[in-house]
Amino acid sequence: MSKFEEQTSGYVKLRRGLPNLNKKLAGKAPIAVAFLGGSITEGYGASEPDKTSWRALTGHFLKERFSSAGATCINAGVGGTNSTFGAFRLKEHVLHQGEIDLLFVEFSVNDGEDREESIRGMEGIVRQCRRLSPDADICLVYTAAEKNLSAEMPFNIAVHEEVADRYDLPSVNLAARIYARIEAGQARWEELAPDLVHPNDAGYALYAQDIREFLNAALMGDVPSIDGSSNMALPSPLDDRNYEHGVMLNVREAAASHVGFTIVDTVPEPLINWRYGAEHLCTGSELALLSFTVSGKSAGLLLFCGPDSGIFEYSLDGLTFHQVNLFDDWCLGAFRPVIAMFSLAGDQQISHITVRNTGLKDERSKGTGLRVLRVFSG
Repeated sequence: MSKFEEQTSGYVKLRRGLPNLNKKLAGKAPIAVAFLGGSITEGYGASEPDKTSWRALTGHFLKERFSSAGATCINAGVGGTNSTFGAFRLKEHVLHQGEIDLLFVEFSVNDGEDREESIRGMEGIVRQCRRLSPDADICLVYTAAEKNLSAEMPFNIAVHEEVADRYDLPSVNLAARIYARIEAGQARWEELAPDLVHPNDAGYALYAQDIREFLNAALMGDVPSIDGSSNMALPSPLDDRNYEHGVMLNVREAAASHVGFTIVDTVPEPLINWRYGAEHLCTGSELALLSFTVSGKSAGLLLFCGPDSGIFEYSLDGLTFHQVNLFDDWCLGAFRPVIAMFSLAGDQQISHITVRNTGLKDERSKGTGLRVLRVFSG
């Protein structure tokens, strides 16, 4: 058994390892590392997210390891979001300054029970990163929640492992390591994550410790020999409707026409889980309408949903309108980004989409507002 296997067996699968990062370390070249995920990547629950979260502690470790060359770390965590949204925002939130060297992806808690959608999101992230930043290493990270603390392989982690296996990516199962500590009487989950999802500083320190052990082992040379860079031919996809070509378009460039909407650049208050550009189309009128054309196999909207959000409807290519009510318990307290995906037919490549505000609302809502932040195409 290699030293790497001794240190990481049971919760890490090395697969191809980190060939690009190893090459950069040997050549003393600067690196760019991105962290794509939900609130656990963003650092919710930490006393100082940019200092004591697993993301921040891992970034600090890499900056020390690459101190002679330098390391840039990109926080692409957005609370309450899943891998579908991650695929569509990868280009804007991760690759906005160019290619990267390492991408951590964390969505095992936020992805739901829809296997196909989870595959499309995770596979879309991987394939898009391989295409736009071909030398980047990618590592999948599985964090803990009650649904992921089990002796059996949890559903969401098993789905993500299908993607990791397909693309030969390393994965770090932090949930499995936490579960082992709990079973050994070394930890209690409620003490590490008071809300049973988001770690406190002590919980994040354990996550960072496990990631650091993986990185130390993967970068010490005691790993399988890899010829060439991280770049390799992409295998055929697990799902050919994955979001490899997913992008977010701002409303000015995407909305071919709109009536009854106003373009505003101020955020609705109170707002959570969003720290990016806030320019969006806003209306409360039931006569409001917008239309746009998308290219690809998928389409949707990113909206600000909150206390006064109403019900809207959409039509594909002038056919039947479908109502969408996104109001939920989270809307009662604050506005937040929420995605709505539209079902395109078959392998259709170009679709004309019309969105109308209905003037209807959930009984809990205070209004009939509709706020469109981005258009999804791909």
